[in-house]
Amino acid sequence: MSDTQQSPLSRLWQYTDAYHRTVVIATIYSTLNKVFDLAPPVLIGVAVDVVVQQQDSFLARLGIPDVMTQLVVLGVLTAVIWACESLFQYLYAVQWRNLAQTIQHDLRLEAYDHVQHLDMAFFEERSSGGLMAILNDDINQLERFLDIGANEIIQLITTILVIGGIFMVTAPSVAWMTVLPMPIIIWGSIRFQRWLAPRYMRVREQVSVLNGQLSNNLGGIATIKSFTAEAHERERVREESDEYRQRNRDAISLSAAFVPLIRMVIVSGFIAIMVFGGRLVLQGALAVGAYSVLVFMTQRLLWPLTRLGETLDLYQRAMASTARVMDLLDTPMEIVSGPEALPVASVNGEIVLHDVSFAYQAGGNGRSAANYPTVIQNLTLRIKAGETAAIVGATGAGKTTLMKLLLRFYDVSSGQILLDGHDLRDLQLSDLRQAIGFVSQDVFLFHGTVRENIAYGTFNAPEEKIVEAAKLAEAHDFIMELPQGYDTIVGERGQKLSGGQRQRISIARAILKDPPVLVLDEATSSVDNETEAAIQRSLERIAVGRTTIVIAHRLSTVRNADVIFVLENGRLQEQGRHEELVARQEGIYAGLWRVQTGRAAHHQTSGIALVN
Repeated sequence: MSDTQQSPLSRLWQYTDAYHRTVVIATIYSTLNKVFDLAPPVLIGVAVDVVVQQQDSFLARLGIPDVMTQLVVLGVLTAVIWACESLFQYLYAVQWRNLAQTIQHDLRLEAYDHVQHLDMAFFEERSSGGLMAILNDDINQLERFLDIGANEIIQLITTILVIGGIFMVTAPSVAWMTVLPMPIIIWGSIRFQRWLAPRYMRVREQVSVLNGQLSNNLGGIATIKSFTAEAHERERVREESDEYRQRNRDAISLSAAFVPLIRMVIVSGFIAIMVFGGRLVLQGALAVGAYSVLVFMTQRLLWPLTRLGETLDLYQRAMASTARVMDLLDTPMEIVSGPEALPVASVNGEIVLHDVSFAYQAGGNGRSAANYPTVIQNLTLRIKAGETAAIVGATGAGKTTLMKLLLRFYDVSSGQILLDGHDLRDLQLSDLRQAIGFVSQDVFLFHGTVRENIAYGTFNAPEEKIVEAAKLAEAHDFIMELPQGYDTIVGERGQKLSGGQRQRISIARAILKDPPVLVLDEATSSVDNETEAAIQRSLERIAVGRTTIVIAHRLSTVRNADVIFVLENGRLQEQGRHEELVARQEGIYAGLWRVQTGRAAHHQTSGIALVN
């Protein structure tokens, strides 16, 4: 049986193999607590027996003839039993709650670690809000069940076994009357469980949808405000929240019916033991003390079953959540680290693409790519170690995709990408990505200080290195003008800084990493001319002695590159230095250069005049 075909409980049990000893200890504590909890009704029955039978009581037959002594012994036993019950209640509460917290912590950590090692296609198909619902809310549901529900189930089983045994020994002729409702209750519980399971799974799915909507809206709050779409988005959230409420109502309407129905089944057993047990006492076939025990025990046996509905409710919510967490953990990693080590210090930086083709896969995870065109087609090129190479082309030419392949965010569909002669798929991912510094046009800064963001990835960097990197990125001056300098909080995604400031901090971060290969993806696309000039000065300094790949729309930023590769529809159409490519009047690069330098209109006008 595959993992996904197993029940969530069995999958959870297999996952928690390291905690089985703790589960056993907690189970023992829960069992002993319930055993001592069931003792007082027996003591009451013995006390009634002492008062009624006196020298002929059960304790007298054990060798304690004095009635007062019997009562004192009962008092001492009561104190001991209550102390033991309290002790084991404390112990099981500590064990179960700590176990719940430990499993919650470990499961969340493992799930998060697994998620961040999944390939980029996984994230492109799922909302961050949906993943947050699994990593937070679903794991919390499991914690609540382990904290409360597990102990409830164990104590219920203990109650049935202990009281059933007492009944069979004390009054076997009427014991069956008390036990008779139990199969009906258990059958009803199983039926309710089956009916509830799909309802709670639908609830958990809607939680993901709602969280995704909220997360998406909060991330795009500036767009919402600029388009005055607050009312529209409120309506969308209302619809998803209302759907969540309706799905919960479906589950609640069923789960709430459990206790009233079970209560009516339970009362039949209670009435039976009162009436027929009392009849045995009147006939002299059952002692008054034993009858007292039976009446009390019937209540202790059957009434706790009314809580079975709440326990099942917790169980079903937890199992629905467990299935989602386990499915997430079972998601395979498509991008697997290779076996070959390549320490950063030994990387020269030569990059070779040999007949590389790539298409995004529809649905990800290896499913059909039929709906997606090939983005990179039979691409072959070579970038020498220490060389500055530029990759240019129109939007959709495959430039950014090429960088994703270089970082192994995706694997090539065919062909090879080599770093210093090593196929990227053979290299350990950590070595490959340590060797490449990546500055994206979509800069991501973490909520924290400027210093923390520059040192991200080089976490133990000394202060002087951080400042040196900031100076090289021409970021030091504006950082010192911030309210707390390097200790200034940048806000979520760096929203307290301008686009140019964020870009320069990301460049400082790449400089501090000091990689042998530096990739700049449209690093100056969204900044003003002055900031672009500052960034260009920075890039010229940091490109010395390392392989640098620049993706750019603004051709002015790549004029000094050692080699320029021009892509069109995923194919290499031209390559050479700026002067060579501009000289090809009918070339793609020359056409782009004319457009960007304002010569295209003049060229077109001249052409029309000639035709006329």
